[in-house]
Amino acid sequence: ALAYGTETVAAVDVIAGPGGPWVQEAKLQVSRVVGIDGYAGPSELMVVGDENANAEWAALDLCAQAEHGADGVLVAAGPQDLLAAIAVGVERIAAGRPSVQDACIALVEVASPEVGLALAEALAPEHLQLDCAGAAELAEAVTSAGCVFVGARSGAAFGDYAAGSNHVLPTGGSGRFRGPLGPGTFRRRLSRVEIGADAAAALAPAVDVFARAEGFPVHGESARVRANGPGEQAS
Repeated sequence: ALAYGTETVAAVDVIAGPGGPWVQEAKLQVSRVVGIDGYAGPSELMVVGDENANAEWAALDLCAQAEHGADGVLVAAGPQDLLAAIAVGVERIAAGRPSVQDACIALVEVASPEVGLALAEALAPEHLQLDCAGAAELAEAVTSAGCVFVGARSGAAFGDYAAGSNHVLPTGGSGRFRGPLGPGTFRRRLSRVEIGADAAAALAPAVDVFARAEGFPVHGESARVRANGPGEQAS
């Protein structure tokens, strides 16, 4: 109805926002007719930590994102001792929380947070948490993630509800080429060209060369004629 309009619902230009698999598929189906903010897949969280990271908090954060569905992509990267402690925490939490009993979490041992960040850059996760020494500096190197949570107290749940970052974030690696839902989603750029006599005279030869190279001589003529005075023939 929003894409095509009905007697009671006006057609819109953009459809944006979250929703389950059926909503996302519907948005994808009408994306040739209206703009959409993107295809939002299963929830994603990657935690990058060091030997001083809070394993219990990391386990809670991973399990929290697991509540969005068993198909989520949940990853913790850090030293072996941290990963072992996270695993214990996840098992304890899942045992008493039906909402996360089906959680599947990948534990990846890395030599340093920098190596963990390299993995994160490849994944471009929806949520990226940095709980390590120098987290603020490391965050400056992030180029591909929906939202970066910097420091031990910056849990992803804050972003979901109260921190002010948008909860509708790119998933499935699309953080490499788009950002969160925001005012820019509902705006579009419009190019405007206004060429005077001097500019037309300066640009016309280049237009003519490129146009003829493409086999479009009339393109070139339409530019050349504007380089001449009114009524003069293009040479």
